[in-house]
Amino acid sequence: MPGPSTMANLVEFFWRDGFGRIQEIQQKHARQYGRIFKSHFGPQFVVSIADKDMVAQVLRAERDAPQRANMESWHEYRELRGRSTGLISAEGEKWLNMRSVLRQKILRPRDVAMYSGGVNEVVEDLVKRIRKLRVQESDGLTVTNVNDLYFKYSMEAIATILYECRLGCLDDQIPQQTKEYIEALELMFSMFKTTMYAGAIPKWLRPLIPKPWREFCRSWDGLFKFSQIHVDDRLRQIESQLEKGEEVQGGVLTHLLLSKELDLEEIYANMTEMLLAGVDTTSFTLSWATYLLAKNPGIQEAVYQQIVQNFGKDQVPTAEDVPKMPLVRAVVKETLRLFPVLPGNGRVTQDDLVVGGYFIPKGTQLALCHYSTSYDAECFPAAEEFRPERWIRSGNLERKENFGSIPFGYGIRSCIGRRVAELEMHLLLIQLLQNFEIKPSPQTTTVLPKTHGLLCPGGKINVRFVDRQ
Repeated sequence: MPGPSTMANLVEFFWRDGFGRIQEIQQKHARQYGRIFKSHFGPQFVVSIADKDMVAQVLRAERDAPQRANMESWHEYRELRGRSTGLISAEGEKWLNMRSVLRQKILRPRDVAMYSGGVNEVVEDLVKRIRKLRVQESDGLTVTNVNDLYFKYSMEAIATILYECRLGCLDDQIPQQTKEYIEALELMFSMFKTTMYAGAIPKWLRPLIPKPWREFCRSWDGLFKFSQIHVDDRLRQIESQLEKGEEVQGGVLTHLLLSKELDLEEIYANMTEMLLAGVDTTSFTLSWATYLLAKNPGIQEAVYQQIVQNFGKDQVPTAEDVPKMPLVRAVVKETLRLFPVLPGNGRVTQDDLVVGGYFIPKGTQLALCHYSTSYDAECFPAAEEFRPERWIRSGNLERKENFGSIPFGYGIRSCIGRRVAELEMHLLLIQLLQNFEIKPSPQTTTVLPKTHGLLCPGGKINVRFVDRQ
């Protein structure tokens, strides 16, 4: 099997900051070595797959509990602190049990639809925040660095669902607890590259280069502390209600605490990991969608007209209303094709496989190159262009399933929070376009993606929010 040499990889990733350009390197190596190639990252051996049919073969061959790529550092932290694994980090039977419990409240569309009211309250606060922020600029219309705004929206929205409370992320004065969590989350992502370095360096070198591991642990400490505070608060409220003989109702967290299908440590771990997974992923996608709509006024107008014609300009949407506006859903899908939050995904083979004519033994680490397949012209004609209409069904029987773009994964190990993330994005985009025309600003520049754990904007996205007449 062809592939770059170990030395070439060391130079590319450690000398030329390849960890910040993983999406580019995927495409470069696919051009050089073909759609399946091997790589060495220090002691780690990886087979990369940049072909939609081969990706489909691997994912369809998975067992009931697919194994993610190497998450040794996550497991080591949990053993060190006596913490449980959560849905992202767990494997095998434990993962299967957790998914079975959690899917009851966050995977089925009818359950997720119940969260529309809480999310819409957060959307309302975001619209107010946009109006406050834009008057601070000289033109009275520009909001600078929309990702910061969407980060706070995403955190507030997911917390209303997971913790059943408001965090104050969109307030003028953010509460100290929330500030500390944001700092821990930012530290987690800022440490991505150094923890990647640490993963490619033998453990015996850790005493000589202690900072990456120390900071990695410190960020996890902050994330777990935040979740534990909110879980314990809700537990005390439930106990108080039960003591008074009151009926207890609630969402995800209440269900977990009352059902006792997971122990308290498992609840802490899952709340922590789901909040971690649900903030930047959503905020980056909303940032890119805003950027693309500003750059493509014709598409934005078509989406707006569909909203007005099929729903109205002033009515507040719910989950049940979203299917009336397929172009809104298509905008999200096309944004995630152009800028997949996870440019690559990992798996460890559970059986011997033959892929692309090569024998891949059980236990091999695979890298599925989703960014590369998203830009494959065979999968997507005019792949460089923003064309949401490519996702619109031409008939009731046609189903768009293309393994070239699977931003939420596939099968049983697909993203369990997909419905929640889509609800947050769809409701926000509808109401943004009901209220504003999104336009380029004199401060709008070309923004390219970079990899920082996730695929994120490489610079600030600044746009104008002009009131609809």
